[in-house]
Amino acid sequence: MSGPSDKSDTTVQHGASPVWEPDPETLADSRLAAFTAFVAERTGVTHVDYPSLWQWSVDDLAGFWSAVWDFFDVRSSTPYDRVLDDTPMPGTRWFPGARLNYAEHALRHGDDDGTALVSVTEDGTTTVLSRAALRRQVGSLAAWLRRHGVTPGDRVVGYLPNTTHAVVAFLAAASVGAVWSACGQDYGAPGAAARFAQLEPAVLFTADGYRFNGRAHDRRGEADALRRALPTLRYTVHVPGLGQRWPEGSEATSWDEAIAGGEEPVFEQLPADAPLWVLFSSGTTGTPKGIVHGHGGVLVEHLKLLGLHLDLRPGDRFCWYTTTNWMMWNMVVSGLLLGATPVLYDGSPGHPGPLRLWEIAAEHRASVLGVSPGLLLACAKAGVEPGRDLDLSELRVLGSTGAPLPAASYHWVREHVGAQVQVASASGGTDIVSGFAGGAPSLPVRAGEISAAHLGVALEAWDPDGRAVLDEVGELVVTRPMPSMPLFFWADSDGSRYRDAYFGVYPGVWRHGDWVTRTSRGSVVVSGRSDSTLNRHGVRLGSADVYAVVEELACVRESLVIGAELADGGYWLPLFVVMEPGHDLTDAVRAEISEAIRTRASPRHVPDAVIAVPALPHTRTGKKLEIPVKRLIQGADPSRVAGREAVDDPAALAYFTRFARATADGP
Repeated sequence: MSGPSDKSDTTVQHGASPVWEPDPETLADSRLAAFTAFVAERTGVTHVDYPSLWQWSVDDLAGFWSAVWDFFDVRSSTPYDRVLDDTPMPGTRWFPGARLNYAEHALRHGDDDGTALVSVTEDGTTTVLSRAALRRQVGSLAAWLRRHGVTPGDRVVGYLPNTTHAVVAFLAAASVGAVWSACGQDYGAPGAAARFAQLEPAVLFTADGYRFNGRAHDRRGEADALRRALPTLRYTVHVPGLGQRWPEGSEATSWDEAIAGGEEPVFEQLPADAPLWVLFSSGTTGTPKGIVHGHGGVLVEHLKLLGLHLDLRPGDRFCWYTTTNWMMWNMVVSGLLLGATPVLYDGSPGHPGPLRLWEIAAEHRASVLGVSPGLLLACAKAGVEPGRDLDLSELRVLGSTGAPLPAASYHWVREHVGAQVQVASASGGTDIVSGFAGGAPSLPVRAGEISAAHLGVALEAWDPDGRAVLDEVGELVVTRPMPSMPLFFWADSDGSRYRDAYFGVYPGVWRHGDWVTRTSRGSVVVSGRSDSTLNRHGVRLGSADVYAVVEELACVRESLVIGAELADGGYWLPLFVVMEPGHDLTDAVRAEISEAIRTRASPRHVPDAVIAVPALPHTRTGKKLEIPVKRLIQGADPSRVAGREAVDDPAALAYFTRFARATADGP
């Protein structure tokens, strides 16, 4: 394993002025302040600042997580025997003895006529569900599942867009104790089946299609092919998406029939470590891994993150751009746990223009909005002015995740969205369906930095010898267990795949696979994936450092950099760029790109070549496929590099396959 060997390229520059600071009155009214006072009352110890509270939260896991449980009034039909057992990671058990249900907590808040869910589709169709209607639909659908033989532990899956139907189906399955898994309809039948078939599901919910980027996508054929690829299915429920008629003779129940009845929900009481859902890895390099999380662990982890870090409150509107197969969908649904109202959007974030998500946030008075770094960059290049042109007066927090957020985007938010808006850049993962680091109401925000490690997360940066380092790049590790760590991987009977994925490098310590810096002031800087590290002359370089410079240039839409060790012993560091319409990659532009990297990153970051490509491949959740491209350049078999269904644009990956063949004798 390689690591940083030259601090001159990896040391964080301290002393940057905050771009946002807490307002004392707002902070005093925050859930975090109330929780801090709650902890002081029950322990007799007052934590005067966030670092003190964080240190206690990782030193005394039992004390911290029991405080979260009580502060948020987690209800269980039987009490837990202890907060966590003594089993080291992986395998730590949380809240043994407790019996509860996630869905019960999601549906317990608010008046009957209060708004539970808002759903917006790309064509502007808006659906609003009251809390009474949500409870009634969930209760009726759960009763339908029970009548059709679904019992705790059975698998229920959804091939669905991001609308209210997916939330209702998930909560109904959870109420029964069934295990949920979802997949967006941008996946074809083979990609969805590669995930769902592993689970041997009993029930499939599927829509007839969805809208994206100005087009209606009919998925009735794919839905039928998926149904035939899942031999264990006992029942299929057809969900209205585009309002199309299903073929005559389709063996399925209609959505309206399944939710008819008006029953109140009944919640199966389950062990805290009963499986709640299965999330899947991207599957770019093999069969997608099924990652299983439990009712109790997800419940307390999401209450903590959403309640204490994002300060989500009853009645808040909570919108985060996502699809049903990304972990942020699960996080958005968990807004219900706090009494907030999730605002769901299904469609392209850039159609018909870059203001689309801001318009939704303004129309529905969102308090918390989550977007990608790419969208913020696109907005800056397009010159939009959401803070001037829209009423975003309710917006308190702007979340960003999926990739490191460049420093320039923090300043853009302050200047063009609003100085009152806290930028909460976060780092986490599907693996824990939560975050490792992010914002907090009591902490300042500095450009290019994540404010702090989350409460209860014993995050450190380790050097190659397993020593914690400050103000230097190291491996992101978590040294103590978290409640939302996976229970297990699906079909991993001996646990070997799970252990190898996170504990193979440092036994008993979670290694996530990111390069991070923990600064001496407590903030966190993510440099990129440690398994796609650029390593020139023994010096580790982060790809995020390159993207932060190049993608600010007006002529560049997107970029991808890799470092490839070649068969002849050489090392090649090319930068691939997608140019903005109307711009060509001339020698002068190449020189401009290289000089920008030289002066704003370092001379070592300057690529060996700058190459224009028509498009870049990503995972279905938008992450650049650095490692597959690197492996293609190194001569790997394309069929083993990435599964077609795991890539958002297979043609883009095919281009790199042709490029690799054309340069096989050397770049």
